[in-house]
Amino acid sequence: MSILEAIILGIIQGLTEFLPVSSSGHLELAKVILGDNSVPEESMLMTVVLHGATALSTIVVFRKDIINLIKGLFKFKNNDEFKFSLNIVLSMIPAGLVGILFNDEIEQFFGGKVLLVGSMLIVTAILLIFADRAKNTDKKVGIWQAILIGISQAIAILPGISRSGATISTSVLLGIDREKAARFSFLMVVPLILGKMAKDVLDGAFETIDGSILNYGVGFIAAFVTGILACTWMIKLVKKSKLKYFAYYCLVVGVVAIVYSLV
Repeated sequence: MSILEAIILGIIQGLTEFLPVSSSGHLELAKVILGDNSVPEESMLMTVVLHGATALSTIVVFRKDIINLIKGLFKFKNNDEFKFSLNIVLSMIPAGLVGILFNDEIEQFFGGKVLLVGSMLIVTAILLIFADRAKNTDKKVGIWQAILIGISQAIAILPGISRSGATISTSVLLGIDREKAARFSFLMVVPLILGKMAKDVLDGAFETIDGSILNYGVGFIAAFVTGILACTWMIKLVKKSKLKYFAYYCLVVGVVAIVYSLV
């Protein structure tokens, strides 16, 4: 993988992590287009590095919220901050369990599975269309909503299903305020990504790195910078109910990917 290819993958990750078009799906398609012949484990390593970059960009954008959440969680008072923090923790459980119990199986979904990515992008498009038509409310995230949103995040581990698209769509369909849904969606993924990276380090996944470390570093920076811009932009888009345009995009890319894989 060249430096230019790493930059391209970083930009794709930074944009698509927050825009509801599936970052993992686009990374897999980009790897096929760029001719990346990495085995699934090596392909997953770059994916983890780039997800770490967007996790950091989320922390930067929501740094005040995160500080308040940490304070609220350890005050153990029945206030809004504590409830929100508790809901974040609950939402992590489904994806955490799936990641721990089925880690080896998940890795096999990565590495150029174009037909799978295309099919899941169409699923994402359908979710976004339904969410775009949902009525806006001022409802907050509750315990059961947090669990259901967490389940949708676990399903979004599949490349092609947008994590932000799935979680925001689920939230909106459950009647959650759009801005609160976007905020919850972006904050709930940070602990999971950091936990996944910590697990990979402990498992020795970073001990033998295939390719230049510079490539991973450049990709990380590209994903971090574009992630900050995309995160800020996405919050504004969700508030204005413009998810259908991303649905159309996912539908087109999904169909093209399926046709490409079959032909």
